[in-house]
Amino acid sequence: MDIFTNIVPMVACVVMAAIVVIVFILFQGLKVLTEYERGVIFTLGKFTGVRGPGLIILIPIIQRMRRVDLRLKTAEVPRQEVMTKDNIPMLVNAEVYFKVIDPEAVVIKIEDYIFAIRQYTQAALRDVIGNNEMDAVLMERLQIAEAIKEIVDAETSYWGVDIESIKIQELELPAELKRAMARQAEAERERRATIIASQGELAASKNLRDAAKTLAATPGALHLRTLQTIRDIASDPSEKLVLFLPSDLGKLSEIITNKK
Repeated sequence: MDIFTNIVPMVACVVMAAIVVIVFILFQGLKVLTEYERGVIFTLGKFTGVRGPGLIILIPIIQRMRRVDLRLKTAEVPRQEVMTKDNIPMLVNAEVYFKVIDPEAVVIKIEDYIFAIRQYTQAALRDVIGNNEMDAVLMERLQIAEAIKEIVDAETSYWGVDIESIKIQELELPAELKRAMARQAEAERERRATIIASQGELAASKNLRDAAKTLAATPGALHLRTLQTIRDIASDPSEKLVLFLPSDLGKLSEIITNKK
C-alpha cells in the first residue's frame, strides 16, 4: 500500500511533465504570418507549398517554415572606382530597389539573394560605365541606370526577384579633372559673355545708324536734339564748360561763300 501510494504521485508528475512537453511542442508548431509575409513549407526536407498570411499550423519536428518578406527592399552598392571608356577613373555608388515575387524560387534557388543582387549590380555597373565615355556617364545618368537595371533584372528574374529600379547616387571625379572642368566652364562663360556684348554693340550701332538717318532727313531734328542735350547737362550742378554751335553753321558758311 505504501509502495502504491508513492508510485501514484510519481506517475502523476511524469504524466504532467509529458503533457507540458507535448503542449510546448504543439505550441512551437503554431506560426503567424503578417500580410506582407509568405511561408515556404518543407516537410522532411522537401518543399510542400507556400502559405499565405494568417495562422499557420506546422507538424513539429517533421515540418519547418522559411519566412519571406514581399515588401520593397533597398540594397546599397558600395562605392567603387570605375574606369570609363576614355580611361577616366570615377567613384560610383548606387542603390537597388527590388522585391520578391516568387517566394519558392528565392528560398530554393539562391542562398542569399540580397547579397547576390548587390554583387551582380556591382559587376553590371562596371560593365556599363566601362563601355561609355565620361561625358555620356555624366549627362545620361538615367539611361545608364536603366541599362544596368535591364542587365540585372534579366538575371534575377530566375531567382524570383523583380528589380524595380536602380539609382546612381553619386559620381565623383578626380580633383585634377574637376579643376580642368571648372576652367573649361569659366572659359565657356567668358566666351558667351563676349558674344552677347558684341551682339549688343552691333544692335546699338544699327540703332544709331537708323537714328542718324532719321535726324538727317528731318529738318530741325538735330537742333532739337542738341537743345535736349544742353538741358540734360544744365541739370547737373557741377562746373562745366559748354560751347554751343548752331546746327546750321554749315549752311551759314555756304551762304557767305556764295556771296563772295
